[in-house]
Amino acid sequence: AIMVGTGKGAENGVLIKGGEALETTYKLKTLVFDKTGTITEGKPRVTDIVTNGESEDEILILAASAEKGSEHPLGEAIVRGAEEKGLALKNIDKFDAIPGHGIEVEIENKDILLGNKKLMVEKSIDISSLGETSDRLASEGKTPMYIAIDGRLAGIIAVADTVKSSSKKAIESLHEMGIKVAMITGDNKRTADAIAKQVGIDIVLSEVLPEDKANEVKKLQEGGNRVGMVGDGINDAPALAQADIGIAIGSGTDVAIESADIVLMRSDLMDVISAIKLSKATIKNIKENLFWAFGYNVLGIPVAMGLLHIFGGPLLNPMIAAAAMSLSSVSVLTNALRLKKFKPVK
Repeated sequence: AIMVGTGKGAENGVLIKGGEALETTYKLKTLVFDKTGTITEGKPRVTDIVTNGESEDEILILAASAEKGSEHPLGEAIVRGAEEKGLALKNIDKFDAIPGHGIEVEIENKDILLGNKKLMVEKSIDISSLGETSDRLASEGKTPMYIAIDGRLAGIIAVADTVKSSSKKAIESLHEMGIKVAMITGDNKRTADAIAKQVGIDIVLSEVLPEDKANEVKKLQEGGNRVGMVGDGINDAPALAQADIGIAIGSGTDVAIESADIVLMRSDLMDVISAIKLSKATIKNIKENLFWAFGYNVLGIPVAMGLLHIFGGPLLNPMIAAAAMSLSSVSVLTNALRLKKFKPVK
């Protein structure tokens, strides 16, 4: 049954790494999704540029120059926004990445800070003049990124990502199966709540640093709760490894795929539902096989031992007993092959 189940999964783009993964998936009570690239498309774009003295183009040039070469989706979005406008980027003299907060660079003797509210507070930048604007953008599901030049707030660049068309339907299906859904993200609470409201998330874990994702999963596991994690990035790898079941999106990084127990070859979140339903169908099939084999042997062994003959019945020929035993194995195999009729959820 496990061989047929894993084979059927692979046939439908769901790669399951062994029987233990199938069994654990069957027992899941909570499923945690990374936001960027998992719930959302992972292709954010610049939606708003709010200035505080400088021109929009100047702010975008400095921000894109700072993020040039970045592999972070938000940084890539800013660079793409500048390229679409045909703006020429500048060279960086110094670069310092501050994990979970942003970056600090030097461009043409100007000290540039680009990042979230925590970075601005840490560097003692007054952001009160654009506080209400930032809150409004965040409540619309956008991620506001502050930019400061030489210790003074210069503006905000807002970036937004589109929610996948399959996200809401997948989460509704998980609720129908009695599975709680959590979302984990480094975004601020307002932005995270706005996205969560769109798709029906139960638990929102916002402003989580990359290195803390695994700890958040560990907290959810307290009390023996079986927790799964769905992600696609390098930052998700420790959380995927910590979870009882790690599910990686096939379009994600090699590190995430290596850390996962199940790999989805497509970015469609309905494949998560297919993986869970396939695990349930496989475990049900295994239980049926065990019940059939146990019942068959409980009845067959006494007959083969000659119990009926003691009470005046026929004595079972050893050849017939051997054939009957083979029939038992064939029936179990035939039942397992019924899993081939499993159809993935669309």
